[in-house]
Amino acid sequence: MNKNRKYWGWGYEDQQVDSRALKKTVSFLCQVLNVEDKIAQSPLPIEQVALRAPRFQLDNTIKNSCSHDRFDRLSHSYGKSTNDIIRGLRGEFPNPPDYVAYPKTEEELQNLIRFAEENTVALIPFGGGSSVVGGVEPTKNTYFKGTISVDMKHFDQLMEVDKTSRCAKFQAGIYGPALDAALKPYNLTLRHFPQSYEFSTLGGWIATRAGGHYASLYTHIDDLVESVRMVTPQGATETRRLPGSGAGPSEERFILGSEGIFGFITEAWVKLQDAPKFRNTSTLLFKNYEDAVNATRKISQSGLYPSNCRLVDPLESFSMGLGDGNSSVLLLGFESAIGPVDEKLKQAISLTQEFNAQQVEENKGQAHTENADSWKQSFLQAPYLRDQLLQMGILAETFETAITWDKFHEFHNTLKREVQKCIKETCGSGFITCRFTHVYPDGPAPYFTVVAKAEIGKELEQWQKIKETASKIIIEMGATITHHHAVGKDHRPYYEHQRSSFFTDILTASKEKVDPKGILNPDVLVLGRTE
Repeated sequence: MNKNRKYWGWGYEDQQVDSRALKKTVSFLCQVLNVEDKIAQSPLPIEQVALRAPRFQLDNTIKNSCSHDRFDRLSHSYGKSTNDIIRGLRGEFPNPPDYVAYPKTEEELQNLIRFAEENTVALIPFGGGSSVVGGVEPTKNTYFKGTISVDMKHFDQLMEVDKTSRCAKFQAGIYGPALDAALKPYNLTLRHFPQSYEFSTLGGWIATRAGGHYASLYTHIDDLVESVRMVTPQGATETRRLPGSGAGPSEERFILGSEGIFGFITEAWVKLQDAPKFRNTSTLLFKNYEDAVNATRKISQSGLYPSNCRLVDPLESFSMGLGDGNSSVLLLGFESAIGPVDEKLKQAISLTQEFNAQQVEENKGQAHTENADSWKQSFLQAPYLRDQLLQMGILAETFETAITWDKFHEFHNTLKREVQKCIKETCGSGFITCRFTHVYPDGPAPYFTVVAKAEIGKELEQWQKIKETASKIIIEMGATITHHHAVGKDHRPYYEHQRSSFFTDILTASKEKVDPKGILNPDVLVLGRTE
């Protein structure tokens, strides 16, 4: 897998955005942002990147499972945020892991933990490395003598299928495509498709409470996990398989979202669904944004549970070729494994009529509409496009949140106004757009995209200023610092304001009890040791 992956950016070396689509996008953005269309920056050849030597020696208990190969160390230095891509593109790798471990058994994990505790070395759990919040970046904490990034790729097997209960047990290092391929003979699916699907793992989804592509009902991995097994400094622990329980706080819920600070997730039982056979989609236009939001809210509260219910604002929909530039677009879709969904779609559309919705098209059966296909392609190509735009001096990055419906309009207006002001002051030109990725009966998950003119050499500072402005507003106005991108190191200062002091004490005490040496992913979720 690794031989074709970029050491510095998203995805595979030989996979690029469609050249015609890229040319069209770049031409449009250069005109809007007043950016010169120039030859893209190229990353340094890997052999020219400065790389410090490992700072400590391994002992015989872990030597055979570790690598200090140049590609391995560089490709495990960062996640995939804009900050990460910019530093990688520049060839700046001042803090790589000293080694990358590829354990194959829980015994090898225990050996790594034992070595790290005895030698004051930090261990960084690593799934697919798609974090955009500093979740897999080696700690800079000088308390530690060095770091080992622990790649779980060998934990990649389907272990058991319980067709009666419609569940399956997987090792946690399995990647999305391999997981679904293993389920295909059983005509079952996990039905969890984050944008990072191709380059992320089941264990990573659980550790970060990942959100999938579907807009309602089973939106997060939380909804699909039945039990979890984890290797910690105190030994292995495995939660009981249960369809539900009222017996105290749920163990697996404490592991969900723990981001590697308690241990290595090695196995999980997950709840499956029959593969869908029936689909129907439609596209609706709204001239008034408030009408569009209210129509989306009404659908989310109807109990119809659409698979796709994405409201895209006029500017973003136009940039993706979905609308006329003056209308908000609602991409609406339903799917089922047991029967046609035409009636559900009609019911959902009928709920929007009081809000002056204009139906553009409808497509029955297996195929998606052109608009749905256009959305899907934009969704999957976005990380590749982001990297290529950065190479051309254009910032293109996102942040997301969730907030209750009653607060949304004021929040949306305030955030867009203040971020747009920051973009102008920081970058000179640029814009911010919004879409809903998920909708709940009590609120939406708005996902904002910032596109702005970058100044070569100052991109990090420019994006950091914009991100800080948005993050402060998110916390001050009662939203969450992240809906599905996890906390990591980047969001931790804001997460500290979001959570209560009571829960901070619980989280910190749990970390000290499970990981008394503080070796597991320091400074993620909670501050690491200093003495």
